[in-house]
Amino acid sequence: MDAAAQASAIAQAKTSTWVLVFVFCFLGLLIDGADLMLLSYSLSSLKAEFGLSNVEAGSLGSFTLAGMAIGGIYGGWACDRFGRVKTVVWSIVLFSVGTVVLGLTHSYWQFAITRFFASLGIGALYVACNTLMAEYVPTRYRTTVLGTLQAGWSVGYIVATLLAGWILPTHGWRWLFYIAIIPVILAVVMQGLVPEPQAWLKAQAERVRKKVNGIRKVTTEKHQSQYKLIFADPQARRMFISWSLTAGFLQFGYYGVNNWMPTYLESELGMNLQSMTGYMVGTYTAMILGKVLAGVAADRLGRRAVFAFGALGTAIFLPVIVLFQSPENILWMLVVFGFLYGIPYGVNATYMTESFEAKFRGSAVGGAYNIGRLGAAIAPAAIGFLASHGSIGVGFLVMGAAYFICGLIPALLIKDKQFDPQKQ
Repeated sequence: MDAAAQASAIAQAKTSTWVLVFVFCFLGLLIDGADLMLLSYSLSSLKAEFGLSNVEAGSLGSFTLAGMAIGGIYGGWACDRFGRVKTVVWSIVLFSVGTVVLGLTHSYWQFAITRFFASLGIGALYVACNTLMAEYVPTRYRTTVLGTLQAGWSVGYIVATLLAGWILPTHGWRWLFYIAIIPVILAVVMQGLVPEPQAWLKAQAERVRKKVNGIRKVTTEKHQSQYKLIFADPQARRMFISWSLTAGFLQFGYYGVNNWMPTYLESELGMNLQSMTGYMVGTYTAMILGKVLAGVAADRLGRRAVFAFGALGTAIFLPVIVLFQSPENILWMLVVFGFLYGIPYGVNATYMTESFEAKFRGSAVGGAYNIGRLGAAIAPAAIGFLASHGSIGVGFLVMGAAYFICGLIPALLIKDKQFDPQKQ
């Protein structure tokens, strides 16, 4: 085989590998997104069966987000310590089994505690999938691919919406959670087919070399050591703080709206379950389009510009929905909103992973994103509180302010393409 043919064969092998990785990560995020939305569609049933107040119902979303935050932080560390693929696999197993157990609960506290532990896997999976994919896909269309990958969550939202419309009226909320055992099959298959990326293997080899040569001052690598490395590097420290703040405001807005939108449509706009699910499918379909087009645009126009456009556009449009919605215009408003609030997540993964070096990328992305998620954990309960003293719509106005700040921080402080995962 001549050199040209050999190079072509290697390129084809690399392409087939990252396409396989994409399929598994897309399915993983689809399941992740579906699992997250199952709670939103079950809230009305849970309130009725467990006798929950609005604040208690909202706090179930907060338990979920708190678990996702801690899971994401430790998931990022596990990515660096044990490997990206292993972390994806065990994250799927954890949240699948935990979600099944939710169907067996009989009280608010049983449900809340179980949901917290299951959500550790949801948070870890998001970080692991994005880190794994960023280290496989070629640089020239990385954001296009990762933006499309983020659409997996939105497809999961649609799957959850359709399942809720089919299962809830006839079988009840428990069966929505029982079907979550299916993703364990995906985890088993993935373990055998997807190899660890070269960037992680090289970083591991470098750690071993330094340890053998006596350069490292410690004999075991602990969770805290990664964060010492991050905060010892001025650039990494600035990016970590900037992304923690950005992620906090992004998720405060995103999960607050996402958790309460179905209830808002039912309780304050008077829609029945079938109408509400149809409108939500339209919203999530537009979100998929927003994420994919955001990825394409970011590869051409830059990550920073597209991210800021989506966040600031969402900030402006949320008040428009609350103040000017009517039965005649709510459908197109939700479609526009879905498109806009999908954009930041279409860019977020690439933008973040390119802000950190490979040696602590998993820990930095997982830590920054999920420190932000701890702040977001208060959003569902905050809207529940505002709903008890006013309306869900008032809470959505507060979410709009969070989106504005979320767009402003990266526009001013976070540069594009600081580190290329393919060249480390």
